[in-house]
Amino acid sequence: MIKEIQEGYVKSETHRGITTIEFFHPQSNSLPGKILESLTQEIHFAGTHDESKVIVLKSGGEKTFCAGASFDELISIQTPEQGNAFFSGFANVINAIRRCPKFVIARIQGKCVGGGVGLAAAADYTIAVEPAEIKLSELAIGIGPFVVGPAIERKIGISAFSALSIDAMMWRNSDWAKKKGLFAEVHPSIEGMDESVSRLAESLAHSSPDAMAEIKKMNWKGTEHWDTLLAERAAISGRLVLSEHTRLALQKFIKK
Repeated sequence: MIKEIQEGYVKSETHRGITTIEFFHPQSNSLPGKILESLTQEIHFAGTHDESKVIVLKSGGEKTFCAGASFDELISIQTPEQGNAFFSGFANVINAIRRCPKFVIARIQGKCVGGGVGLAAAADYTIAVEPAEIKLSELAIGIGPFVVGPAIERKIGISAFSALSIDAMMWRNSDWAKKKGLFAEVHPSIEGMDESVSRLAESLAHSSPDAMAEIKKMNWKGTEHWDTLLAERAAISGRLVLSEHTRLALQKFIKK
């Protein structure tokens, strides 16, 4: 299944129990609302169908896994309601992964920014390549990693999350991300990463679905309130994105 979205797409394929969900956008795999909506739908669909045993989440291209929120869409937001609706898209994807009874493996072939770090953190197992640097750049444009924050903090702890969110312009390398627990594995080459993704996905596709679902529930214990929490965080971002500081910062970034 392929959903075309303004030059980008979300596509999903299932083979031998492995559902691969791939998203792409020509602006460094940024995430407009339509892609976020389609990702939520595809993750939910795979999670509720017996044909899918495990999910691999990936993006198209080679250099960037995900550049985070679409700046074009951010600059077009005119009301708090529109802002809330946009940032709720990130909340919906994270909660879809959280509620999905199937394991989600994230394939990180390049840099992660903002919401891209949130996707990597929300996945149950994340496999990356060495050039996959990360940063949370939200503060640099006058907002913050409010919606993705709980997923990232859950993976790497409050201290590392605070460092990422405060020093918003500093890249952390893949070794840092692995040591902090964001990446489960880091490989020197795309080929090595893909081999590991395939090995794990095939192994999980032959594992007990009931056992995996119980392990996932155990691993996500304590996040049952995230439907409410992430909605509250989306409202904060939706309000801040309308500030004069953020509007000016976004215009500067878009002109670069």
